[in-house]
Amino acid sequence: MLEMRPDCERCGADLPAEAPGAFICSFECTFCTECADVLDELCPNCGGELVDRPTRAKKHHAQHPPSTERKFRG
Repeated sequence: MLEMRPDCERCGADLPAEAPGAFICSFECTFCTECADVLDELCPNCGGELVDRPTRAKKHHAQHPPSTERKFRG
């Protein structure tokens, strides 16, 4: 199951699990749309392809909560 990280690793933008607009690589590095565009949709951490992250409906958050650990180190 995906961690559904809550923020962009590059700029710190909030990326709620239930909202579109997040991109991930196969290691779940997570970036917002704007940063993924700047990065030419390639992960700066592993070089992998950044693809659209699926959303997780809020009704599933209680049983399968998204991560609260922020990765942005600004």
